[in-house]
Amino acid sequence: MKNLPWKDFFALVVSIGVVGLGLGATMPLTALTLDQRGVGTDVIGMITAVSAVGILAASPFVSSWVARFGPRATMVGAVWAGALSTALMQTTDNLLAWALLRLVFGAAMGVLFTIGEAWVNRLAPDNSRGRVVAMYTTSFTLFQLVGPALVAAFNDKIAWSFAACGALFLFALPGLALISNSGPARAGGEEDAGRVRWQLLLPRMPMIVVGAAFFALFDTLALSLLPLYAIRHGMGAELALLSASVILVGDTALQFAFGWLADRFGRARVHSACGVMVCLLLPLLPFAVGTPWLWWTLLLLLGAFAGAIYMLSLVACGERFSGHSLTSASAIVNATWGLASGGGPLLTGVLMQSAGINALPAVMWAGAAVFVASALWERGKNFSGDLAQAGK
Repeated sequence: MKNLPWKDFFALVVSIGVVGLGLGATMPLTALTLDQRGVGTDVIGMITAVSAVGILAASPFVSSWVARFGPRATMVGAVWAGALSTALMQTTDNLLAWALLRLVFGAAMGVLFTIGEAWVNRLAPDNSRGRVVAMYTTSFTLFQLVGPALVAAFNDKIAWSFAACGALFLFALPGLALISNSGPARAGGEEDAGRVRWQLLLPRMPMIVVGAAFFALFDTLALSLLPLYAIRHGMGAELALLSASVILVGDTALQFAFGWLADRFGRARVHSACGVMVCLLLPLLPFAVGTPWLWWTLLLLLGAFAGAIYMLSLVACGERFSGHSLTSASAIVNATWGLASGGGPLLTGVLMQSAGINALPAVMWAGAAVFVASALWERGKNFSGDLAQAGK
């Protein structure tokens, strides 16, 4: 990691980490507030899904915004949009207004994730990409895991909780001011080229796309519906909220280790093994919820292996693409995130309402199984190497 520009990397990591803090607080706060008002899990799933629609809607435009305003200014605008849309939820109880605000919030998150993920891959040296990307994702998750804990500690003590969550995002601005503005490329023709590259790049990244989709599903359900799942099984509200934090602790704790393993033994091998482990662990979830030590241990392991699936998908983007193609590939990853994190909670909320609360781990397992299948299919294909010229 000798060639890593540490100043830019550190500033980027801290800025995205603060965004993770706001995101980690806002998602469970929204679900818990609606649940306390007597809103069903199906409607909660719909409100959660709207944020994902915003991520999906913003993804095609990120390249043109970066080309026009620069990466840093685009990220600053997205931070302000995320902060204001969250704070304004404090001013109304209207579900339609909440849905519109969550749409704006999701679009802001999509912009931040697309630029941040492309930027860190461009900063990372090839021989340490796994560890560098792991530090980036670890920082994000480390901040994010504090969010549900903040909600559990202060939700009943702070009258303006959504306004406070909105203010958290603004702490990302000083870090962004320190980053040089030479991140993701600003070529004038990038918008048109990006539209072509989506068609050319997508068939070359099946495991990346499915891995991102699985973790989007897993992460969104863990933050929004896992606490409700635990409450329905008899767990107290404060401990149930901490379940989401424990998932994120597991995600945080072992990411660097998985990055080192990927650098040492090959990304594809470690990537596939993580998917297999998630498939083995998820069926234990309904049996563990009544046994505290087993519940917390299982959540830690699930968070670690599921988080590694997403982190290694980002590593794979940096392995396969460079230049403008990398920004386009990152946009595809985030569009995939929007689709999965939107449709997943919507479907899962309805299934939990109609088929029973254990629909939650069943949906997660199905997502992990599809990822493992994509890994087996990709094993016989040759998707390695620099595909930077694919969109030219």
